[in-house]
Amino acid sequence: MFLFESSRFKFRNFQSSDATWMYELNGNPSVLKYTGDKPFESLSEAQQFLEGYTHYEKFGYGRWAVIEKSNGAAIGWCGLKNNGDGEIDLGFRFFEKHWKKGFATESAQACLNFGFKTLGLNRIIGRCSKEHLASAKVLKKIGMEKIGESIDDAIGPIFVFQIQGNVRG
Repeated sequence: MFLFESSRFKFRNFQSSDATWMYELNGNPSVLKYTGDKPFESLSEAQQFLEGYTHYEKFGYGRWAVIEKSNGAAIGWCGLKNNGDGEIDLGFRFFEKHWKKGFATESAQACLNFGFKTLGLNRIIGRCSKEHLASAKVLKKIGMEKIGESIDDAIGPIFVFQIQGNVRG
């Protein structure tokens, strides 16, 4: 059921039973502030998203549920996304009550390690709004280098980071 783990978390594919926490996570305007995403309009829409999520089958990876080892609670998600342009993007999203605890850094590092060691990926990028300093800090902490800036249609000005075949942590 779990694909890999870090010191505090286990990582698994999304399940349809994740709809409630995904709906709650994406319902917080603070969580979505820098993402360009809209909240799910209903629990049913969250359920449909999960049932239609095909990244695991298409690419062998995707975004993963992050589960606390200590209590089995889902705290958010972190993982890899094939952008369809040859780029593999690291992303993460956590419940606000879990911010500033090092959870994003630990989870992102675990996902990088899985991507490089297990999946054999050569390069992973990270993108974040230029205004989202906390996400940029996480990407730097896990060893990513800022390689440029761009404009994302949904987000606006963004920083682009990368890391190549480097396994840390």
